Amino acid sequence: MTDAVARLDPHDEIAEIDRRIFGGFVEHLGRHIYDGIFEPGHPSADEEGFRTDVVDLVTELGVSTIRYPGGNFVSGYRWEDGIGPVSERPRRLDLAWHSTETNQVGLHEFQAWLDRVGSDLMLAVNLGTRGTQEALDLLEYANASAATMWTERRAGNGRETPFGVKMWCLGNEMDGPWQLGHRSADDYGALASRTAKAMRMLDPGIELVVCGSSGRSMPTFGSWERQVLEHTFDDVDFISCHSYYQEHGGDAQEFLASGVDMAKFIESVVAIADAVAATRKSDKRIMISFDEWNVWYLHREDGTLSGEEIHDAGWPVAPRLLEDRYHALDAVVFGDLLITLLQHADRVRSASLAQLVNVIAPIMTEPGGPAWRQTTFFPFSLTSRLARGRAVRVPVEAGTFASEKLGEVTVVNAVATIDDDGVSLFVVNRSTTDAAELRVDLSPLVASLGHDLSIVESHLLHEDDMYAANSLEDPERVGVRRAAASVISSVLTISLPAVSWSAIRLGSSASGTEKS
Repeated sequence: MTDAVARLDPHDEIAEIDRRIFGGFVEHLGRHIYDGIFEPGHPSADEEGFRTDVVDLVTELGVSTIRYPGGNFVSGYRWEDGIGPVSERPRRLDLAWHSTETNQVGLHEFQAWLDRVGSDLMLAVNLGTRGTQEALDLLEYANASAATMWTERRAGNGRETPFGVKMWCLGNEMDGPWQLGHRSADDYGALASRTAKAMRMLDPGIELVVCGSSGRSMPTFGSWERQVLEHTFDDVDFISCHSYYQEHGGDAQEFLASGVDMAKFIESVVAIADAVAATRKSDKRIMISFDEWNVWYLHREDGTLSGEEIHDAGWPVAPRLLEDRYHALDAVVFGDLLITLLQHADRVRSASLAQLVNVIAPIMTEPGGPAWRQTTFFPFSLTSRLARGRAVRVPVEAGTFASEKLGEVTVVNAVATIDDDGVSLFVVNRSTTDAAELRVDLSPLVASLGHDLSIVESHLLHEDDMYAANSLEDPERVGVRRAAASVISSVLTISLPAVSWSAIRLGSSASGTEKS
């Protein structure tokens, strides 16, 4: 048993939480759209072909803003293919995922789905095979209210009022050699700057995300961010971060340090952005849009790339691609990544879980059959629901373990959020071997609030078999249960099994007993 202590001081504030940190990502990839959110022949399908069982799960997940339509897909996408009568839309070859895109779902249909799940739209424009004019056309179609050719077409397609899209991504992963239209930092930075300036002339109220490098391990990382921001600093609000994590070679302990890697990534990009600001003598702060993050078994242990076999299958429609099955260990790491995002809420003002349904997703479906929650569903849905108000640091004194890549890593990691109705605490035990008992001194918080606190609800995600997973055959194998926690004399004590994630909600002692 490891002893860990912390102090929850409400004055150790990080920032107000931007709800966009609980965003998602939907790409035309594999079975995400077709046989995922859209399956007209399914028993639960509504009048527009959307699976209502998936709508219910996405609503429960609590996703705020959803980035669309890609991803790698966007760099070859002609957005005009997805508007107008469905029967007249062209079928296209998607070079990003070696598939055939039917264009049955486009902007109007996707917005209708967003209205059902209660999420906002975040659009990406194609700066791979297209450019400034096409981005302007899409912006005019989506957001303009004046009578023009594009707005008349929008009205003719069933929507007179603008979509009012607030947040726009200027391309996707443009430093990646796999990307259609891949280019140098200077070439991309100049194009992104021209496009941003033009888009703001049409709609000054939009927020723009410029592409950072495709990952911290990229050879372009660092120099790419600096060069791109030197071009675009005055034109954009955000720079993107993308990062995926997986267990390599059965080293679960190293995998459990993933949150530290994410923190270093964020802090490095912030440092670069602020250095560019300093050279310009500017007080402006570029924020982070961490608009792709997840656990993704990108490389299988046999050395093959997931989805590579699709190149031998022609150009299929909605093939089964990247359908990772997540186990309890993945969910604990995933929960720690959410803690890390909240710990950087002063600069991470938007984030997109990549992705939502079937493709490296918290929700899985079977054609004509059920939909179910993967293990990663639980930390996201609980954090999205409970993390409100402002984020507060919770420094933990605990033991450490040695990470080959990251040095000494603290075993227990935590963050808290405070709102008008109570306090939420999120905790992870990263040890693969030792349980921990965390004691949190709540006295500064109690003094600030002027009343005692009790546990309103508690949740623990842990399995003795850390490789247990949910599946079509056993969709409820892994879930959450009540945590072993108590508050006595302004000290919160939580028992944390090895490889576990917990969420504790505290409220006034007058609130009553803990919910089941």
